[in-house]
Amino acid sequence: TFSTFFFGIMSTKEMISLKTFYDFEATDIQNQTVNMKDYEDHVVLVVNTATKCGFAYQFEGLQKLYEDYKDKKFVVLGFPSNQFANQEPGDLESIKTTCAINYGVGFPLFSKTLVKGDDIHPLFDWLTSEKGGFPSRKIKWNFTKFLIDRNGNVVKRFAPTKKPEKLRKSIENIL
Repeated sequence: TFSTFFFGIMSTKEMISLKTFYDFEATDIQNQTVNMKDYEDHVVLVVNTATKCGFAYQFEGLQKLYEDYKDKKFVVLGFPSNQFANQEPGDLESIKTTCAINYGVGFPLFSKTLVKGDDIHPLFDWLTSEKGGFPSRKIKWNFTKFLIDRNGNVVKRFAPTKKPEKLRKSIENIL
């Protein structure tokens, strides 16, 4: 058939780019599988996080964005990662407690996730394929952020140094 022929000549990167955010799933901090399709018709900000990182203060700003825009179908999804200088060494319970008590986090958190390397989570493989960084597509540090529109497409990637309050205009443009 045409589709067999067509997909037979496409590269892996081309096939990944045919996907949307809604084609993925991940395990949340309660150890439950979450289908990203649950966030269909939402504007989503995906962030790789770490409670011991120097950028951990951004949890408060991320929570503020979530609170300010959640009624407009906006959500922040936090994906803890221990791949950068061992800055997320705790178990899921300690991550959840630290985020709630120290930063007031109420947005959804996920289990520890590999955001780079050979065993990269498929969601982060797709995100970095869609919006690469400089000089390579891989995530270089905690608190890299990806903004996804209501159609499940990555619109923008933000560096770890970009503070959450500086994302408002980009978020409002697609809400």
